[in-house]
Amino acid sequence: MTDDILVRVEGHAGFISLNRPSALHALTLPMVHAMTEALLAWRNDDAVKCVVIDHADGRGFCAGGDIAFLRDSAINDGGESGRKFFHDEYQLNHLLFTYSKPVVAFMDGITMGGGVGISQPARFRVATENTKFAMPETGIGLFPDVGGGWYLSRLEGRVGQFLALTGARIAGPGCRALGLANHYVPSSALAEAKARIASEDVERIDGILGTLSETPPASKIVETLFQINRHFASNAFEDILASLEGDESAWAMKELAALRTKSPQTCKVALRQLSESLKLNDFADNMAMEYRIASRVLVRPDFAEGVRAVIVDKDNSPKWDPATAEGVTDALVDAIFAALPTQEEWKPL
Repeated sequence: MTDDILVRVEGHAGFISLNRPSALHALTLPMVHAMTEALLAWRNDDAVKCVVIDHADGRGFCAGGDIAFLRDSAINDGGESGRKFFHDEYQLNHLLFTYSKPVVAFMDGITMGGGVGISQPARFRVATENTKFAMPETGIGLFPDVGGGWYLSRLEGRVGQFLALTGARIAGPGCRALGLANHYVPSSALAEAKARIASEDVERIDGILGTLSETPPASKIVETLFQINRHFASNAFEDILASLEGDESAWAMKELAALRTKSPQTCKVALRQLSESLKLNDFADNMAMEYRIASRVLVRPDFAEGVRAVIVDKDNSPKWDPATAEGVTDALVDAIFAALPTQEEWKPL
C-alpha cells in the first residue's frame, strides 16, 4: 500500500481516497496498484456493498497520471517503465468499468486524464461547482487514453472530438449537461452524501444523490454545440482546421488558435481513436487499442517535447515533430495503431 491512497470501510461502503495533494492527486504506479488491490479485495467481500472514490484534500480530484515519470521513462529506459504504468493503469480502468458493485466517483475538483479514467467507469459520477473536467493530452503529445476513446466517442454529436482535440475544460454544469456526470451536488452536501451512501440501502444511492442535487447553472459548452457539430464534423484534422479558418467568428478564431498549439500527431491519433472506438462493443478491446497507441506515442518525439514545454521548462512553446497536420502521414498513424506482438498485447486482469 501507499500513503498516497487512503483505503477504509465505513458502514457498507469501501472508500478509496486519493491523497497526493501536492500533485493534484496525479496517479503513480503504487497508487494504481493500491486502488486495484482494494477493489479486488472488496469484490468478493459481502460486507462491502458499494465503493466510493474521492480525494482527501486540495482542489484536485485527480489531475491525471505522473507525466514527469512517463517522460523520464521515454528518455531513459526506452519507455519500459512507462509501458508498465499504462498497462496496469488500464487494467484498473477496466476493473472499474466491469465492477459488479456500484461505484460512486465524486469529481469535486480538477478531473483530467487519469482522473477521467477512474471516474467515468463509475455508475454514479458526481460533479460539483468545483469540477474542472478535461482531456488535455493534445497539449503534451500524448493522446486521450484511459478509456477516453470509448467515453468521448459516445457523447452527443461531435462534442467528444472537440474535447479530445482542444483539451477544453468543462465545468460541473457542462459535465452534467453532456452526461459526463449524472448528478450535480454542491460540495457543501458531499459529506452528507457519503455518510448516507455508507449507511442506507445500496439501492438508494441514486435517490440519495438525487435528493441532494441542485439544478446546475447554464453551461457555456451547450450554447456552442451547433458550432462544434458543424466545424468538428470530419474525422480528418485538415478538414476541421479548414472549416474553422473559413469562419471569422470570435469562437472559431479562438478554437483555431487553440488547435494551432496542439500536437498534430496527437490530433490525428485522437480522431482515429474515437472513430475506431465507436465500432467496438467491448471496453477491453478499446483498452487493448489504447495500449497499442500508448506504447508507441510514449517514445515518439512529441511526448517528451510536450512535457518539457509544459512542466519541465514551462515555456509552453513545444516544437512538434511533425510540425503540421499534413506532415502526419496515414502510414505514421497506421503504425501507431498496429497490433503488438501477441505476448505484448494488453489484457484485462
